[in-house]
Amino acid sequence: MRPRNAPEEKTINPAHRVQIWFLCLAAIIGIFGIRLFYLQVIRYDYYRKAALSSQLKEYLIPAERGIIEAHEGDQTTPIVLNEKKYTLFVDPKYIKNTESAAMKIQKEIGGDASAYEKQMKLDTRYAILAKKLDKAQKEKIDALDIKGIGTREETYRTYPQGELAAQILGFVDNEGKGKYGLEQALNKELQGTPGQLRAITDAQGVPLVANTDNIITRPQRGDRVLLTIDVSLQKQMEDILKAGLDKAKAKSGSAFIMDPNTGAIKAMANYPTYNPGEYYKVENGDVFNNSAVSAPLEVGSIMKPLTAAAALDKGVVNRNTTYYDPSKYKIGDATVTNIEEDGGAGTRSVADILEMSLNTGATWLLMQMGGGEINQKARETWYDYMANHYRFGKATGIEQGYESEGTIPDPNKGYGLNIQYANTSFGQGMSATPLQMGAALSAVVNGGTYYKPRLVDAVTDAKGKVTKKKPDILKRNVVSSQVSDDMIGLMEGVVNKNYAVYGMKKPDGKYSIGGKTGTAQITKPTGGYYDDRFNGTFMGFLGGDSPEYVIVVRVNEPGIKGYAGSKAAAPIFVGITDMLINNFNVSPKNG
Repeated sequence: MRPRNAPEEKTINPAHRVQIWFLCLAAIIGIFGIRLFYLQVIRYDYYRKAALSSQLKEYLIPAERGIIEAHEGDQTTPIVLNEKKYTLFVDPKYIKNTESAAMKIQKEIGGDASAYEKQMKLDTRYAILAKKLDKAQKEKIDALDIKGIGTREETYRTYPQGELAAQILGFVDNEGKGKYGLEQALNKELQGTPGQLRAITDAQGVPLVANTDNIITRPQRGDRVLLTIDVSLQKQMEDILKAGLDKAKAKSGSAFIMDPNTGAIKAMANYPTYNPGEYYKVENGDVFNNSAVSAPLEVGSIMKPLTAAAALDKGVVNRNTTYYDPSKYKIGDATVTNIEEDGGAGTRSVADILEMSLNTGATWLLMQMGGGEINQKARETWYDYMANHYRFGKATGIEQGYESEGTIPDPNKGYGLNIQYANTSFGQGMSATPLQMGAALSAVVNGGTYYKPRLVDAVTDAKGKVTKKKPDILKRNVVSSQVSDDMIGLMEGVVNKNYAVYGMKKPDGKYSIGGKTGTAQITKPTGGYYDDRFNGTFMGFLGGDSPEYVIVVRVNEPGIKGYAGSKAAAPIFVGITDMLINNFNVSPKNG
């Protein structure tokens, strides 16, 4: 019996208690639901990629690398293909007796059993034991039926033409990355897009590559690239270059042929060379470089036609201008002189400057750009032509790895600027690649249009879409059309006067052949020049009524007597022009 005046007990309705628990449970479920929605919907892509990245990146399905082709007359032919090989891998989780498994593998394919065993003990789900197994080796491994051991088909680069155009092409290393040449410059386009797998392994520990249900994304092959070069032309020029270098007892050299009216490279060769398919056998890595593109040099007297073109274009001289040449100029503490055969002081013409290769003549042309002396105006005017008209100091953008920009001096900074700029007028005290020189000459003789040098003619993507590469104009009005005509005539005059020195037959007038030699002293690492070490260059053109080809030859340190340009480089130029006329239908002059 409840005492009198005691507080009345309150009772909780059972139904009300259930409601409270239900609300609490609903709130908890709601919180978890919201969290799950956030994780599984809003943040799905992030966590999916995070979960897969550590393992799936090891299980990328490699894309087939795009092949490279070249012209061969009216046809095309592949010069870089893919060869199917096999990668041997292991999932260490499934290997119980590493020593036994390693010995079995070594017995079938050779190699180092201890190295195999070391890979089998790694704390990973995937390790590579060997690469580039052939089909017979693959079948021997498969026959062992070792749980956790598998092979995967991959493609590797093969170069069916051997050493042909090696420095143009470059190679692909063991990591699948393009190195040097086109393989490096176009690596992104050539390598394609790899695919990915959904699962890591099957019950046997082997990645499920063959099961299409496990592929997240399929690989997309790389672009197919057609080059501007012609295989036959390339082969013949390489032979001419090697023979010429051997005759000149030169250490190395390069040559190329380009179409001055499109910028297309028709052939480009370097010697010594190598086989891109066996790049790992090369001991001196310098051989990988395409020196026509990547190795600038002080170009010597092949600069003089460009100096003359600038002076003509500025209107400070004309083709028939004459002047008194003192045979030497004192500039500051230095003296500009000529070769011994300059004939001494006397009245000279613009043609004489090129035909007799007068350093004083090139210096005089620079003076005219400054109103009669080398001064700030002369330096800035010549700098403008070198940097902005001829594009020295800038990469051309050709599809090659490690292209060099070369160097030209600032017209207003430094010491001894006047003598420095006098030197640049005849190709010393600055540097450019043979390709830069050829592109500049092309602009001078084609009417004044600077075309971007290129090696790619067309690209076919994975869907079969073909993109034809059009000539890319980087600058118009490099020089006037009149100056272009004048320079063609002046450079023809150089060849007509000096053909015998070059080892050339007397021109018969059927073709337009012009050019200029260059002999440049080699700089010392500590400054100054060697007295007995030279590089030889020759830059010229060939055509009928207008130039069809521009040719540049470089010979490094020839071992024969005489001027390196005329005795070593010029004969190679002559061999190339003869080859083009005899075998590649150069159009003769009309009438």
